Amino acid sequence: MKPLRAIFAGCSCPDLLSGLDQSDDAAVYKVSDEKAIILTTDYFTPIVDDPYRYGAIAAANSMSDVFAMGGEVMMALNIAGFPELMPEDVIIDILRGGGEKVKEADAVIAGGHTIDSKEPFYGLAVCGIVHPLEIMEKSGANPGDKLVLTKPLGTGIISTALKGDQALSEHVDKAGRWMMDLNREASRAARQARCRCATDITGFGMIGHSLEIAVHSGVALHLSYSNLPFLDGTLNYAEQWLFPAGANRNRNAYMASVNFDSSLSEENRMLLYTPETSGGLLLVIKPEKLDGFVSDCSRRHQAAWIVGEVLAGDPCIVIVP
Repeated sequence: MKPLRAIFAGCSCPDLLSGLDQSDDAAVYKVSDEKAIILTTDYFTPIVDDPYRYGAIAAANSMSDVFAMGGEVMMALNIAGFPELMPEDVIIDILRGGGEKVKEADAVIAGGHTIDSKEPFYGLAVCGIVHPLEIMEKSGANPGDKLVLTKPLGTGIISTALKGDQALSEHVDKAGRWMMDLNREASRAARQARCRCATDITGFGMIGHSLEIAVHSGVALHLSYSNLPFLDGTLNYAEQWLFPAGANRNRNAYMASVNFDSSLSEENRMLLYTPETSGGLLLVIKPEKLDGFVSDCSRRHQAAWIVGEVLAGDPCIVIVP
């Protein structure tokens, strides 16, 4: 099968500001000089045992791409599949978790579609809005810019440890609360700081999504490992080598473009290839805007870690201690 970009190469549209050609976090369509529509969708199978929390996490994850593009969520449609014999109260809790998270974003569930499925899955199709001049894309990082991460890493390996009955409940609970958090306030603070380059950290891991910015911007990203935040328990599970299969796929895909300091162990390195669920935003902030951005995040009770900087050079990721 031909890649989608090849199949739709002839489908050009001047009002499609972000589509298959740009490979950004969501599709963006301009409807006027003041307004553009953001469209995205995502869903996955359960990663936690609690159905309400699973629904909330899936919804937060689905809406994240709108926030990563600098927008606000307007409405969403449920996308779900449930086994025929799944208890009704479990289904209700999943949908309630998603619905309440959408409500928290000041948006509305406007409908959806559900099918019978041997394995349950849930997510959203999301519609958002953004000013065409305030879109945050994966391009636009310049030498001297600072890199800021808004959630800690580790959700992927903790979820994998949970599936293997090897995760401590307190680690799972804290990871769940972070995954339920919306990226809305981080996005608003970024817009206030006139950020125009961002992405969210999800399935491609810290390295994969950082590399997207590097490639689209034509720059090198330098990340400081000691400045990266990790959830409690993450390093212990890494030492037990409880990485999901996606970590190996990401390593094979991106390792040629990554330069690790020799002091970093193999477990340290693999953590940065590990997929994340409902991760934070990776924001590129101008140095003169950094102090104001950090202060704004504090006022919003939004976490923010300065994890690196943008340097001139061929697109790559450099990890220093």
